[in-house]
Amino acid sequence: MAMRLPTSVLVLALLCAVPPASAAAQSSAGVVPGVEVLITDSLHLIQGKRVGLLTNHSGRDRKGTSTIDLLFHAPGVKLTALYGPEHGIRGIAKAGEKIGSSVDSATGVKVYSLYGETQVPTPEMLKDIDVLVYDIQDVGARVYTYQWTLSLAANAAKKPIIVLDRPDPIRADRYEGNILDPKFASLVGQYPVALRYGLTPGELLRFLAGTKLIDADVKVVPMKNYRRAMWFDETKIPRVNPSPNLRTAESELLYPGTVFFEGTSATEGRGTDDPFTLIGASWMTDNAAIAASLNARKLPGVRFDTATRTIDPGYKFAGQTIPMIKVRVTDRNSVRAVEVGIRMLQAIYSAHPKDFTWREKSIDRLAGTDKLRAAVEQNTVDALIKEWDADAVKFSAQVKPYLLYR
Repeated sequence: MAMRLPTSVLVLALLCAVPPASAAAQSSAGVVPGVEVLITDSLHLIQGKRVGLLTNHSGRDRKGTSTIDLLFHAPGVKLTALYGPEHGIRGIAKAGEKIGSSVDSATGVKVYSLYGETQVPTPEMLKDIDVLVYDIQDVGARVYTYQWTLSLAANAAKKPIIVLDRPDPIRADRYEGNILDPKFASLVGQYPVALRYGLTPGELLRFLAGTKLIDADVKVVPMKNYRRAMWFDETKIPRVNPSPNLRTAESELLYPGTVFFEGTSATEGRGTDDPFTLIGASWMTDNAAIAASLNARKLPGVRFDTATRTIDPGYKFAGQTIPMIKVRVTDRNSVRAVEVGIRMLQAIYSAHPKDFTWREKSIDRLAGTDKLRAAVEQNTVDALIKEWDADAVKFSAQVKPYLLYR
């Protein structure tokens, strides 16, 4: 039986289905993010309504004007509440730092934190809104909190949700890694999606609502001129670091694999100049040999070099100058980041079975399973990678009905 999507979703989806005048015109124009489409074409969706906005520093138009200001000054729109995710409404708080509620100094609008005492908006937080709007740039990886803050809020709000869509910065036509086991659900992986899920924020929420994983009335204001195979720099949207430790395109691409090191006694590179591309530990004095063993595998699109860094205060190995492995991207189109992370775990664990330890609850949450830890310990990662590749193929088929872009 053919699936029927809500009429409101279908109408909005048609905005991105209209063919451009020409491929050259499309390319030169650049991608128009959902917030600009809302202001120019679709403001009727929120006019006359009390609007709550879940956003942060990455919610802005291409001129740098924040979505907060755009909605606050939009004719016929009443911005009545703001909601902040991890890192806060301005995106400067450290990872994991709990944030309290406040008032936005520029607009006087109340700001409710969804990364403090509660991760789900309470009825009190929602009582003054008619519709919840979302505008945040994510990284296309399951191991992130923004999209799960959205999904929890959408499920709790029982009010219409409007997603102002943004690009998947590491391409929306690539799928990698396992589908999360619900037993390991957390704010870094709330629902059964693939690790590199190949969706825009709007498509992800359409999938969650369409498959009844959440109970929400979802509308998406799609981007214009966006194609699934685009990298973020190809969209011509000015880059804003989505969170404090994702500072480059390379770190975002590698993140779905190197993030695993958050759940180990080695460092994922926080406290250095380039987190998630640098992996190290004080005891990893054989980093050259480990890098050589990884290079011998000829993993596509990457090269492993040696490095040393002095770690900033507040992170693993703080104040120490430690040996590290630098992962360099040589061909971004062929990188399989999840496999890179798994192979690095295996190589470092094999070389240092006593020094290398797990933060057990953390690694299982990050991986969405306890199978990764077991495979590394038992040297069965080849079988695990094959299993996870099958999961990625399965997920790519599951999401097809919810895609908005070619």
